[in-house]
Amino acid sequence: MGHSNPTKSQLLEELSQLRSELATVKLMSEKRTHELYVSEERFSLAMRGANDGLWDWNLETDEVYYSPRWKSMLGYTEIELKNSINTWASLVHPDDKNVVLEKARDYIDGRKDSFEAEMRMRHKDGHEVYVLSRAFLVTRESDGKSIRLVGTHVDITERKKAETFDSKYAEILELIAIGRPASDIYDAIALMYEARHPGMRCSMLELSGNKLLHGGAPSLPKEYCKAVHGLENGPSVGSCGTSTFTGKRVLVENIDTDPKWEKIKHFALPHGMRCCWSEPIKNSNGKVLGAFGMYYNHPALPSEKELKDLISAARLTAIVMERDQTQKRIHTLAYTDELTGLASRASFIQHMEEITKASSRYSRRFALLYIDLDDFKSVNDSLGHDAGDALLKTIAQRLMNTCREIDFIARLGGDEFCILIDEVEEDYAANVARRCLEAISQPVEIYSRKLMPACSIGIAYYPDDGKNLSALLKAGDTSLYTAKENGKNQYAFYKAELTQKTEYRFQIEQSLREAIEKQQLSLVYQPQVNVNTGKIFGVEALSRWYHPQLKHIPPVDFIATAERIGMIKPLTEWVLRTACSQLVAWKKQGFYSLCMAINISPSLFLDQGFVLLVQRLLDEVGIAPSELELEVTESVVQTDPRNLSIFQDLKKLGVLLAIDDFGTGYSSFASLKHLKADFLKIDKYFIDDMLVDNKALTLVSSMIEMGHKLGYGIIAEGVETLEQLEMLKRLGCNTVQGYLLSEPISADKILTLHNSEIHKDIFSQHQLNKMV
Repeated sequence: MGHSNPTKSQLLEELSQLRSELATVKLMSEKRTHELYVSEERFSLAMRGANDGLWDWNLETDEVYYSPRWKSMLGYTEIELKNSINTWASLVHPDDKNVVLEKARDYIDGRKDSFEAEMRMRHKDGHEVYVLSRAFLVTRESDGKSIRLVGTHVDITERKKAETFDSKYAEILELIAIGRPASDIYDAIALMYEARHPGMRCSMLELSGNKLLHGGAPSLPKEYCKAVHGLENGPSVGSCGTSTFTGKRVLVENIDTDPKWEKIKHFALPHGMRCCWSEPIKNSNGKVLGAFGMYYNHPALPSEKELKDLISAARLTAIVMERDQTQKRIHTLAYTDELTGLASRASFIQHMEEITKASSRYSRRFALLYIDLDDFKSVNDSLGHDAGDALLKTIAQRLMNTCREIDFIARLGGDEFCILIDEVEEDYAANVARRCLEAISQPVEIYSRKLMPACSIGIAYYPDDGKNLSALLKAGDTSLYTAKENGKNQYAFYKAELTQKTEYRFQIEQSLREAIEKQQLSLVYQPQVNVNTGKIFGVEALSRWYHPQLKHIPPVDFIATAERIGMIKPLTEWVLRTACSQLVAWKKQGFYSLCMAINISPSLFLDQGFVLLVQRLLDEVGIAPSELELEVTESVVQTDPRNLSIFQDLKKLGVLLAIDDFGTGYSSFASLKHLKADFLKIDKYFIDDMLVDNKALTLVSSMIEMGHKLGYGIIAEGVETLEQLEMLKRLGCNTVQGYLLSEPISADKILTLHNSEIHKDIFSQHQLNKMV
């Protein structure tokens, strides 16, 4: 079935109809274009009215239109910034960029129904601007594809600052509630207001009496804080000093020109501070506690907002400052004895527990001195309790003057006091006890009556006498009553033998000064004999002390005391002079070629004047340096390298040097590398065991062989048997000394021994034994 061709009239009719439809489409398109234009114009006007920034992102080209308001929000002009997505990417905070892009992608891809994001963007001058962004998608009608994302930027910086401020404020209130230290809270308050007002620096000063004390100022220079700390307030002492004095707000626009700053502006100006506003900090009763200060680096008066914050900051700080001062008063009442100002019993117990834990952890020792006034009741009974209180105050002051700052002194109650002492050296606690006895026993006048107070003291040691609070207090109390039973006005240890030992050492200390000053000591001499010739090579001078009451006092006791009380140098000078003078006397009696050996304290090898002392004595007495042998322990250079220089100076002087007790140090052979000595003295410890212990024998043999190879003479100490003598000679030892040859004897007996040659008989017996 075929189709007939349309007639001309039909074609004209269809063309007319098509034109009509096209006109309709054009009309609709123009209408839609107009509507879109009107809509966009209205949207743009709405954005301007809302003060929002507009952006239009072409998703196909990544071109972005940024409205003038969008740019000005970040400090840029209309002609600045390129229309690219990279512009936004370069301005958004790095931590926020990916989060925002992910939200946009979720919205574009249909995973989310809307787009809204908060972000931080960098202003042209460097500060951050918080922005809230919302957007909608524009799609193509033909295929429904998303082609544009159009949105707005709203500046929410002030809102975010307010939220941050409120959050920080809540945190500070929590810090106050949980009792954090005031200094921490002061810093938090300052930083909170400084964040709210960029460029501002805040400070809090506390008023103590009429002095301004640094409370908190985390952003102010330490030099400035140090300079104003301790200033007295007044009508012209800066903003804070004036406000604490008047109790009123002080607003200084220009520090450089304001008369209130004239006296102290040189503290502020070098650090850039140009204005300062201060609000007095007052407690709930209106008393001025301090001042809150705000500073800028430019002259200015506060805006309405800044003024409100100044007042708010002072009120918030007042809560902290009042709480802190209340807590300090409570602590003072609880832990300070109201009458004497010493630590209270509660404070003593707390400190005792702390020091016990620390001493247990670090294996340390401390002493407890338990003090009780003798016959204090009679003062109260005869003169009244006011007089008794006055006496207790005097005693407390005397105890504080007697002890070190680190010693802990407390009043337990009534007339009982306690002192806790870290034992820095032997007998220190006993020395403190003696000083306390002497200080307290000084006369005191109370109500026109002269009193002669006295006390008894018990001494107990941790952990020796008690390993906890109650045990140590019991030991201290027991030793206190021992002191009272022994006659009062004295001290006693918990262990009786300690009291006797300490008293003995104290008597030595008191008598030794006089003995040295008046040269009441004496010297004995022990011969050092050449193994090969049997002749006396030299003698070692040894000090002795006979006391009328204490009888013979061992050198180990009085030499250690001389070290402790600083008398070792005069003692050594006396020994050197006496021994060298004796050497001259022997020479006059025909005893030549003799060397005088003298032990020297290691402490003198830190004294730069010791070499000069030796030089002066040699010149005054008149002996050659080579006739004097100074014996020192190898620890001299192992403990302090400074000793080495004095050691070397003595060698330059020509004095002979011997290493005493060789082999007992930690690095005996290593020390030989540094010490240019003449002799090694092998300690008696090795000589005693060498015949029964192969290891000891090997060590003695090694010392002798090593010493010879390094050019040292060898002296063996403590030789007491012929068998030891024979072994030493076989090993190549040069010189010996010990009781086999002679005990330490007087100068006259040395001369007799030399003349009679008794020592040669010993060596003859040695030869006889060898032949047999």
